Amino acid sequence: MESTAPLQGTDLIDCARANGNEGIEIAAQRCGYGSDLTTFERELQKASDYIGVKVCTFRDLIAIKREGEEGIVVAPETQTDL
Repeated sequence: MESTAPLQGTDLIDCARANGNEGIEIAAQRCGYGSDLTTFERELQKASDYIGVKVCTFRDLIAIKREGEEGIVVAPETQTDL
């Protein structure tokens, strides 16, 4: 669903991450920036700076998302530890 007003802050980051697999054009549109990719990336960078995450471009944000999706494996070392 497209935002009626440009999102900012953590709402913008959440929206961009949620739509990241669709590409920057779709993410910008759904986050309320239409086709203004320059402003979208600038505001995304401001929002990430505010929360202390280094994101220079939209691609950086998507890379962070992919790293976080890998997670860790939690399993017992042997069947007797189940």
